[in-house]
Amino acid sequence: MGLVATMSALLLGLLVSSAKGSYDTLRSEVIQMAAKVTFLDRVLGLYGPDAAPLRVQFHAAIEEGTRQIWSASGATAAPNVHAGDGLYTGILALSPCDDTQRALKAQAANLAVDLGQLRTLIHAQSRASISRPMLVVVVLWLVIIFLSFSVLAPPNATAALALFASALSVAGAIFLILEMDRPFTGLIQVSSEPLATALGYPGK
Repeated sequence: MGLVATMSALLLGLLVSSAKGSYDTLRSEVIQMAAKVTFLDRVLGLYGPDAAPLRVQFHAAIEEGTRQIWSASGATAAPNVHAGDGLYTGILALSPCDDTQRALKAQAANLAVDLGQLRTLIHAQSRASISRPMLVVVVLWLVIIFLSFSVLAPPNATAALALFASALSVAGAIFLILEMDRPFTGLIQVSSEPLATALGYPGK
């Protein structure tokens, strides 16, 4: 049982580390997206009145994309490529009048491409990363461990309380694994606050 307990602890630690790494990666990508959203909005604002319709379209696309990512289906829903294509085409259709506007147009086009890549990356990485068979194996090992300890432990309240506390701790670790493996839904989720702050609409 000591050997099984050691293997369970190692595998449980690996699962927690994997889930936390995936969660942190997606959180970092959301922050990067928010920074690029803010910068693109500023670039379109500096371009002038000709880009005003594009700014409105851009705000609507980001708001809709944020709602989609943090919806019940999470970021696993396919990105709205039509909104992104429309924004990019609109930027390319701008007719700059001087060198400043030409530089701003090129910068806006690059930022639009970066945002599209980030959204696609978030969509691809939002799939479950934890191996279900591995998680099932860990749970089976834990069941065996607690059953063996229950057989060997003296039948008193102290032993029962210790077993219950241990089982609760292990269950908490599995709960964290499953929650962090779904970073856009559930109790432990990546915050939409960076994107909400970027354009000034409510987040969660």
